[in-house]
Amino acid sequence: MPRRGALLVAVAVLLAVALVACGGGSDGATAETTGAATGAAAATTPTTATGAAARRGVKLVQVGSFDQPLYVTAPPADKRRIFVVSQNGTIWVVRGGRKLPAPFLDIRSQVQDSGEQGLLGLAFAPGYAQSGLFYIYYTGKDQKQHLVEYRRRSDDTADANSARPLIVFDDPEANHNGGQLTFGPDHLLYIGTGDGGGGNDQHGARGNAQNLGSPLGKILRIDPARSGSKAYTIPAGNPFVRTSGARPEIYAYGLRNPWRFSFDRATGDLTIGDVGQDQVEEIDFARRGTARGGNYGWRPWEGRRRNFPGESAPGARFPVLTKLHSDGWCSITGGYVVRDRAVPGLYGRYVYSDYCKGELRSARLASGRATGDAKIPGLRMVSGADSFGEDALGRVYVVSGSGPVYRFAAR
Repeated sequence: MPRRGALLVAVAVLLAVALVACGGGSDGATAETTGAATGAAAATTPTTATGAAARRGVKLVQVGSFDQPLYVTAPPADKRRIFVVSQNGTIWVVRGGRKLPAPFLDIRSQVQDSGEQGLLGLAFAPGYAQSGLFYIYYTGKDQKQHLVEYRRRSDDTADANSARPLIVFDDPEANHNGGQLTFGPDHLLYIGTGDGGGGNDQHGARGNAQNLGSPLGKILRIDPARSGSKAYTIPAGNPFVRTSGARPEIYAYGLRNPWRFSFDRATGDLTIGDVGQDQVEEIDFARRGTARGGNYGWRPWEGRRRNFPGESAPGARFPVLTKLHSDGWCSITGGYVVRDRAVPGLYGRYVYSDYCKGELRSARLASGRATGDAKIPGLRMVSGADSFGEDALGRVYVVSGSGPVYRFAAR
């Protein structure tokens, strides 16, 4: 399974292309399949063609099969390629619909590939077309988490000798490793970290997630550019730069394992899929810029459930969507708000899944709530829904840990 640190009881996963919003977990609502892309960022009237496409629904198109795939992304301006991250330490290029025979990058000798550890994240710099810079996040043989900058050698090959370490930090357990990397609408690099693993955030007096002195259980934000003798720059707008004892890299905290989070490419809103303990899975949502300094409640809260009744989480923000283990959920897979007009029935909706439950679902997200949460109809079952991804055209992908990578398309 992906590196999320939940108890994975069910191994069959239904892979339906779902756009999820964070609603109250109601299966009774039906996904929108009519033409107009309603919502804040979609006020245009659909043409007859897009209306017909919406009525036909959504399908999954396989773009390739890989060994231990965990993530899909693409450079901002590259409309021909997608890059598939494999847990074992390789990154593969699919160019013009064809998987290339040699990996873009191969660091298997450096990566601890077991359980929830491995090569977990990849992000291309906003100016990648000019700079050739990209960033990876992996668990090293030293059991530490590594954020490293690399440079490309060609469009299809990285320079394996260009590694520039940015951040290395201890991670006391083998699970809850985070790993999501993405550049936000502010062109700064956001990094998801798990709480350090084990159960109930057990390290330290109150765990790591509520401890502003720890990088664990957080979303970090940095500018990867050097700052004097330092490997990277702390953005002046980070919320805790002037807080004594706090890590200045912290952007948001109180997270258990934000395995996958994403920014809406149309609005800049942030959605976080935070993997739960043993009862509740959650999706968190924040309008652009409002997650800054946010406390998402772990470990005192698991979703909206009191996890440590005697503890507090100052200013805790509650999820817009929760799912219960008693209903078959075990490890939430955060996705994307779909901005691909080729699938108008999903436009403006958030798609997500769960490793055990396997449903692909979609919903509309808003501050404090989600509406229309439902399965996406007509999609095949896919086992091990590990991750979602998005390419330079805004097309959305879903990754199965058993090998296939699929793209959402109109029927």
